[in-house]
Amino acid sequence: MTLLPPTNSDTWIGLDDQTLPVSEALEWVNQPECGAVVFFAGNVRNHAEGRTNVTDITYESYEEQALPRLEKIAEKTRLNWPEVKRIVMLHRVGKLEIGETAVIVLTSSAHRKDAFLAGQWCIDALKKTVPIWKSETWDGGRDWGLDAQHINELDELGSSIEPDSENL
Repeated sequence: MTLLPPTNSDTWIGLDDQTLPVSEALEWVNQPECGAVVFFAGNVRNHAEGRTNVTDITYESYEEQALPRLEKIAEKTRLNWPEVKRIVMLHRVGKLEIGETAVIVLTSSAHRKDAFLAGQWCIDALKKTVPIWKSETWDGGRDWGLDAQHINELDELGSSIEPDSENL
């Protein structure tokens, strides 16, 4: 798999087993009419709740459901923040080491408020509605992440998502 920016859309979504194209995403999302670009990166850390010395994480996804759900998140984002110009939501799958980037979300708009709100909403909606799961390896063994949750439908979330303060 290789993630390439679209040439006929202002939305770039995807799943890949390779390093995410951070520089390309920053360049692609930045447009002349946009004074604000918000960038979020979720990186693999060395611990999780009740698990010290995490050494790696493996992400799995149900791609046939994940990609359409990412598209729906982008569509709803544009309804809620029509000033948003470009949206990027890219997620890794496969085995990742500590410090590697697992997910990036970027939004651009004329003004920072729309870009910040849209970016936060995108990552929160992604985590709650897109079928991507992680398995963690740590000193005590290997098992699915403890923060896994039921996959919600985007329509169940409404226009605002309460941030998960434990994972901010």
